[in-house]
Amino acid sequence: MTRTLHTIRNIGIMAHVDAGKTTLTERILFNAGRIHKTGDVHTGNTEMDSRAVEKAHGITISAAATSLEWQGCDITIIDTPGHVDFTIEVERSLRVLDGAVAVFSAVSGVEPQSETVWHQANRYSTPRICFINKMDSLGADFEGCVADIRDRLGADPIVVQLPIGAESDLSGVIELISMQALIWTDGATEPQIGPVPGTLMAKAQKARQMLVEDVVDQDDHALAHYLEGKPIAADLLTKLVRLACINGAGVPVLAGSAYRNIGVQPLMDAIAAYCPSPLDRPAVEGRDADGTPVQRATDPEAPLLGLVGKTKQTQHGALSTVRLYAGRLDKGMAVLNATTGTRERVGRILKMHADDHQDLTFAQAGDVVAVMGLKSVRAGDTLSDPKAPVVLDGLVCPDPVIEAVVEAPDAASQSKLGQALVAMAREDPSLRVGTDTETGQTLVAGMGELHLQICLEEIATTHGVTAKLGQPRVAYREALTRAATVDRTLRKQSGGPGQYARVKLVIEPAEDIVFVNEITGGAVPSEFIPAVEAGVRAALSTGTGHGWPISGAKVRLIDGAFHPNDSSATAFERCAREATVESFAQAGVVVLEPLMKVDVTSPADHVGAVIGDLNARRGMVISSEAGKAGQQIVAHVPLANMFGYVGALRSLSRGRATFAMVLDHYAQVPGALAKELRAAT
Repeated sequence: MTRTLHTIRNIGIMAHVDAGKTTLTERILFNAGRIHKTGDVHTGNTEMDSRAVEKAHGITISAAATSLEWQGCDITIIDTPGHVDFTIEVERSLRVLDGAVAVFSAVSGVEPQSETVWHQANRYSTPRICFINKMDSLGADFEGCVADIRDRLGADPIVVQLPIGAESDLSGVIELISMQALIWTDGATEPQIGPVPGTLMAKAQKARQMLVEDVVDQDDHALAHYLEGKPIAADLLTKLVRLACINGAGVPVLAGSAYRNIGVQPLMDAIAAYCPSPLDRPAVEGRDADGTPVQRATDPEAPLLGLVGKTKQTQHGALSTVRLYAGRLDKGMAVLNATTGTRERVGRILKMHADDHQDLTFAQAGDVVAVMGLKSVRAGDTLSDPKAPVVLDGLVCPDPVIEAVVEAPDAASQSKLGQALVAMAREDPSLRVGTDTETGQTLVAGMGELHLQICLEEIATTHGVTAKLGQPRVAYREALTRAATVDRTLRKQSGGPGQYARVKLVIEPAEDIVFVNEITGGAVPSEFIPAVEAGVRAALSTGTGHGWPISGAKVRLIDGAFHPNDSSATAFERCAREATVESFAQAGVVVLEPLMKVDVTSPADHVGAVIGDLNARRGMVISSEAGKAGQQIVAHVPLANMFGYVGALRSLSRGRATFAMVLDHYAQVPGALAKELRAAT
């Protein structure tokens, strides 16, 4: 196959847990001849969920990349996790990909994590194709799922297929562009192509007319053609759907059953036909060495520019997934980590297929490859030509909402545990490792109970340390309620060189931590400004002494003083830290707690008990309405009151209700409870 930038497709597969992403990826690999036998999630023998911990839990935990050829295209596919605890895997995959396939269950429609990953894709303006899976399942509803995509996601679905039958009667799909029926009989791999069944012809004709109306405005020539009453040919309609997908004007919608391999090949055709190549995506934006904004289009001849999406420690060394936006990367090449300023050398360049790989001598703009030999890079770092450094925006990493003490089984294993945690935190930016300042115990923080549990299982499997996890606890924060001004002087003299520093700070509430230097006239020498900022940030990171960071503050350095002999960076850092801590008394600091958006699906006869229990957990019910799989209850509930909810919900509903939850926002803890929390720390 002749490989060009036009034929490259870098695609992610994303969905709510159990929508069928991994099964779909297995069928895609099988149809492309990449594997010769399909695995099954339930038996733990899938190609993409290759890690032991994934096989044990039956879910995707770490995004896995594979590559294949189809319809003249070189396609890289990343299968992403569907569980909310591993949303960072979706985030960093979308950051380096050009398009995505959003998979929905035809029974459940748009589910909570479907919304989360959809909004993540919106942030990167990622073109998407929708695949309505499980059309062979009891309760499958194609039209209802399309309506869900429109109503709940705010998208414009472009229906390019209609299913033939549903549930046990599903036999194939109608391709509206070609007006042909594709039928899979007796488990056949290839479909039989024939005319649209007469009983569905009127419905198909109406749907095709709607399809034309949805996309014809993508091209002036086609619009004029349509307004003249002329028919739109299949090849032109394909072009219009592609334009609508790439431009974000709509999302093509297809249907089928990954488990029965119905509709999978047409989906692969759609990836090749509709999804963008690297050339179809906008130029990436970054900043050069002077901080000046620059843009780089996809060009193999331009200076090297790439982004590290993921790092992973293997038995052969560090493995980094890199998306190349410009230039060429050669084996043995020296590159600059523009984010940190360190130089690296490329060891090997690999084209990945789950845990297998193919060695490459080079990669170029548009490629997503794995690189070995990069010793100090982290996810979100920029690789650049040393002669033309550019730094790209990194990853949007969610803050942890839960933490727990982790302990080694014995003193001899403590060092090994520490090394394992550091390695895991380097691989997973949403995992944080720290130390309890009072007890000296090691703390690990993450996105949920399952996240921490998987962390320990990985440590046991990969590093041979069977660690113990303490009782999970909520990651609280603190926030300022009003502005404060503080003027503090540090003056120490005890023989020898003294310490002198004075800073005047104005601290006010803000969404993020921002430090602003407003010194004029040299009241604080420029070489001490970084030390002042370091002291401010150190104080904000620990808050009022309970171990909870200040969530956001704008700190302005407006005045100060120094001594020509006794001032130093150490003195200014200490003075700024003490001044910041002193300001908290004036600033009205309150405690914040994470509020989770809890989506419960319950049979109607258990709704009252479920809502009553949510209220008892200090929850606020936002909505309750009939859904495809039962009554859909949405509530905001403090995370502190959601521990053990799995068992409680099973008991309340006799095992028939399900739930999903994701961080929604932080909110102020009621006064009495805040006093209790502070007293307990």
